[in-house]
Amino acid sequence: MPSGDIQNEPGSPFTVCGADDPVPPALRGAVAALGNFDGVHRGHRALIEAVREEAGTRPAAVLTFEPHPRAFFAPDQPMFRLTGPRAKEIVFARLGLDGLFVRRFDARLAATSPRGFVEGWLRDDLGLSGVVIGHDFHFGQGRAGTPAILADLCREAGIACRVVPAVAAGSGPEPISSSAIRAALAAGDMARANALLGYRWFVLAEVRHGDKRGRTLGYPTANLALDSCGLAHGIYAVRVRLADGRLVPGVASYGRRPTFDDGAPLLEVHLFDFSGDLYGQEVAVELLSFLRGEEKFASAEALIAQMDVDSARAKAAIRADAVASMLG
Repeated sequence: MPSGDIQNEPGSPFTVCGADDPVPPALRGAVAALGNFDGVHRGHRALIEAVREEAGTRPAAVLTFEPHPRAFFAPDQPMFRLTGPRAKEIVFARLGLDGLFVRRFDARLAATSPRGFVEGWLRDDLGLSGVVIGHDFHFGQGRAGTPAILADLCREAGIACRVVPAVAAGSGPEPISSSAIRAALAAGDMARANALLGYRWFVLAEVRHGDKRGRTLGYPTANLALDSCGLAHGIYAVRVRLADGRLVPGVASYGRRPTFDDGAPLLEVHLFDFSGDLYGQEVAVELLSFLRGEEKFASAEALIAQMDVDSARAKAAIRADAVASMLG
């Protein structure tokens, strides 16, 4: 993502209005983009740019829902989310928005009529002065609300409404989508995934205790469990933002560790030129490039030799990466 597209510097004002929070003064009369924004990809970026244009001197914000509607309607089906709530906050803040509205997606919201959604939620609850939606936005009970219906209801409610057309991926007609990004990540195609996103994909998780095996191999790691992650198993060049704000380069393995235990998938990150205790800290891991797939080695010595190669390749990839980090 070109650095010119990153609007806010870390620490710029950004207000989050949680599910049970009243609208804060900083977001009163806001213009908001509506949607799930999983990935906050380049297609979503068009909505965000439109919100900033429409807002003018008014607050520019996003309205999204938790949990994801798909998780509400099918709670037993694991869902690979590209960006969780905290990750969205980071990206929205970096893209120059003033704030984020988060509303709970529950049985009450799911049963709301299109008119009730506009008049009860957008006008009365949030006090929005305008909304921006994508061409395929649906809302209300049974997804009965269409962009045309929303535009009509907003007009009656005194809310401005702008519909943004689809954004194509490159020169082809295929629109940019969260599904396409998931497919790229599942194939280990970080170049395509990051190109569709417009920034380096990253995950947020707490560093947990592991079996400390990396220390005995000369490669101590920070271990992170990722929830329902569909990322290809393999080795990646990464940058890690620590809790204190530092960005540290590293190499990471995501997978089941077939050489040792073939256990549950885990992201294991080795930080270059770093020493310290990260247990219990939330860190963000930004994936720059895919180096190779996961392999089973005949011995620990063979694995260490390959890790030396992986580290050298990761350092080269990081040096060559000129894209501004979304992590600041």
